[in-house]
Amino acid sequence: MKTSVSRILAPLTAFAVAATLAACGDSSESSSTGSVTVWMYPVIADEQANTAYWAQVEKDFEAANSGTDLKVEQQPWANRDQKLAAAFSGGKGPDVLLLGPDQIPQYVKNGSLAPVDKVVEPVKSSFLPGALTALTTDGKLYAAPIYHTITTTLYNKKLLDKAGITTPPQTWDEIKAAAPKLKAAGVATLDYSASPEATLNLNFYPLLWQAGGSVFSADGKKAAFNEPAGVEALTFLTSLYSEGAIPKSGLTNGNVIADQALGKQQVAMGFTNTPADAKTVTTTWGAGNVVVGMPLEGKKRVGFGLPGGLAVNAASKNIEAAEKFLTFMIEPKQVVALGTASGFLSPRTDAKVPAKDAQAEKFADALQYAFPGEPNPAARQVMSLLAAEIQAALTGKKTPQQALDDGAKAADDLLSRQR
Repeated sequence: MKTSVSRILAPLTAFAVAATLAACGDSSESSSTGSVTVWMYPVIADEQANTAYWAQVEKDFEAANSGTDLKVEQQPWANRDQKLAAAFSGGKGPDVLLLGPDQIPQYVKNGSLAPVDKVVEPVKSSFLPGALTALTTDGKLYAAPIYHTITTTLYNKKLLDKAGITTPPQTWDEIKAAAPKLKAAGVATLDYSASPEATLNLNFYPLLWQAGGSVFSADGKKAAFNEPAGVEALTFLTSLYSEGAIPKSGLTNGNVIADQALGKQQVAMGFTNTPADAKTVTTTWGAGNVVVGMPLEGKKRVGFGLPGGLAVNAASKNIEAAEKFLTFMIEPKQVVALGTASGFLSPRTDAKVPAKDAQAEKFADALQYAFPGEPNPAARQVMSLLAAEIQAALTGKKTPQQALDDGAKAADDLLSRQR
């Protein structure tokens, strides 16, 4: 192991990224040996544990693959798409990189990724079907799943008790019924993050899916969020907001919990929370007041959760060695080790991550309701367009139908220009 795990601390300009990566993959043909560079992100929240884990991965992989120098480089989550785009320009970039389902279509479209079907094919039946589907574009698998996330509900038992609510609300109707009782007790009902910087996968989209709706049409060429299911979801949201059941601070909250209404015990429940969120509030609410439930149910019970997958740069000159690294990382031993270190779940049905406590067991139970979203090359841009319209609806500047229609018009125009 010639290079230990490194952490890139500061944003790089597109020029600097491209220059830094100019030497990546400069051999004339693919080989099973040589150097393999991996761009990883801090999926293990504790920095020291993260560094130690990936250093051990480097050591173990190199021991099993003589002649291969593995370099795992830690990248920040912030501005990752901009950095990846800059890295891929000119056919550069790392040999292997971590991607989510919503990133893959755009990089497949511009030819930046190589299919990885042959890596997973021998053990395909051991993976959650949804995990593989989420990482597939145009019938080909472009990333090998190494972990799976799930978000679900968190309840503050102390606040529910204060309002005389003995059973945590699990459906939209139950939330509507609980809201007046919680308001009388001086607290809001449902946490929400409406900041333009917040991903809609963790606020509006789960409600849309629970209503039976979708973001895009079946062929991905038009917006579908302004159909009746979308209007129902946004009406549910705006009604709660206007009644004070969603805290006003939600307009500026960007999926942060510690210093926002839910963390400060000003609202009784959140609906797209992670295991890390549960750990955060346990320290302030007290373990006995943290209740983890299943994803909310409208017409359907759906929670946002997606696999993280390792993809291979199509421009890599060391694809064979890169594929060997993917094969190594999807082995049950590695999947369990990463899940244990990160707190994420396993994308494999034959390799369960041991639950550390009752909270972890609840999150594992919620995995059955995980939906990874709707991959589309324009997904990120559509989110930005729609986020502004949801703000307009929440503040009463537009009706839910007007806001969604305006968002759909802008989205359709964007989608038509990308065909």
